[in-house]
Amino acid sequence: MAGGWTSDGAVQEQIDSTIEDAVARARSQLPRGESLAHCEECDAPIPEARRQAVPGVRLCVACQSAHDRQASFSGYNRRASKDSQLR
Repeated sequence: MAGGWTSDGAVQEQIDSTIEDAVARARSQLPRGESLAHCEECDAPIPEARRQAVPGVRLCVACQSAHDRQASFSGYNRRASKDSQLR
């Protein structure tokens, strides 16, 4: 059911668009090129299995885990959500 100026299916189009943007952002952050033999942050050797599993890898597992913990991105505006109003 459309309301106001929106067309039928507008909510689904917005959901689809949000998902497509998230997938595009994730793909853009994937490593590319040749994998490094040693971590570019701590210079620890990167195992061959990791280099084959993740093409273009530049960090060892420990540094990548630390990097992933630091990088938090929320593409959603949750300020007006009911959860935030209840806290």
